[in-house]
Amino acid sequence: MKSRPKARSPSSAGGRKAGPAWSHLDDEALLDLRFTDLGLKIEGTELAPRIERLYAELDARHIALHPHCWLSEEWFSPDGVPGIAIPFYLAHPRLMQLEDHIMLDVEGGSGESCMRILRHEAGHALDTAFRLHRRRDWQRVFGKASKPYPDYYQPRLQSRRYVLHLNSWYAQAHPSEDFAETFAVWLAADSDWHREYAGWAAKRKLEYVEALMTGIAGGKPAVRARRRVEPLAEIHKTLRTHYEEKHTRFIAGHAGSVDRGLRRLFSSSPGRITHETAAEFLRRTRDELRRVVADMSGEHEYTVDQVLQDMILRCRQLGLYRHQPQRKSEEEAAALLALHTRNYLENGQHRFAL
Repeated sequence: MKSRPKARSPSSAGGRKAGPAWSHLDDEALLDLRFTDLGLKIEGTELAPRIERLYAELDARHIALHPHCWLSEEWFSPDGVPGIAIPFYLAHPRLMQLEDHIMLDVEGGSGESCMRILRHEAGHALDTAFRLHRRRDWQRVFGKASKPYPDYYQPRLQSRRYVLHLNSWYAQAHPSEDFAETFAVWLAADSDWHREYAGWAAKRKLEYVEALMTGIAGGKPAVRARRRVEPLAEIHKTLRTHYEEKHTRFIAGHAGSVDRGLRRLFSSSPGRITHETAAEFLRRTRDELRRVVADMSGEHEYTVDQVLQDMILRCRQLGLYRHQPQRKSEEEAAALLALHTRNYLENGQHRFAL
């Protein structure tokens, strides 16, 4: 997985800290602020204990690296810098609300998803700090990190050579992502990868990572740069410009191939039976739909869930509603999900993201 007024600092009122002045703005006014106007810090946010949890997991493995973290536009770990850039919106609930409203998703918004990405980016940081990708054994297992990153990649959805961690079979995007994803699965304190990947070729990669980490345990990193790349305080563009650019990239990577089926299944306006949106319905029945279609098709639940997530996002974009009884909606949604899962297996292509 690269408005001009300055917001006032939080002030005390009646013994309680008020939020920043911009936190009370509506979306349109908020979008006109520059990143430099936000005055955001990681300290005191929900990010701080999550980063500490990452450090604790690294300590438990005797890895002598705590990647430094800072706020930027997106998630990334820069070349040559063993640190982690974290998207700005995770530093304040109002910005997460804006992200959800515009992008229909908040990447890393929950504690679990945030930790998944932190572990992934820590894999990149560790690779940089110890120059792991230069090792011949690393290259034999994952490939050459010098391989160009693709604009798109065609994942092999039934392959067992790669771990399943972040969305879109991300380990298959590039050798460096394969390592970062494998490391993330290995690092998690509650990981049961020995059992979950039994019989998978990916298990040999996990075993390699375990041996590699044992070998560098307690060792000093070769690269210790603490530089911050594209820190938020130095980005002068407005949030509006940021989202215009992000939306353009998103649309380029997501074709609306499921639209016709979704419009047949759902309605463009609330019905007499219910005012539930199609996205809410699919989210509410997600676990059952995923299980039923996985059993029906014989595909891994992870694969089905990727297709279902695309359907949910597209329903939100199209503004669709459920207009049929619950049982009929479930049956037709399962049939549509099974159809698009099959099409996805045959034609699925992913735009490179992280």
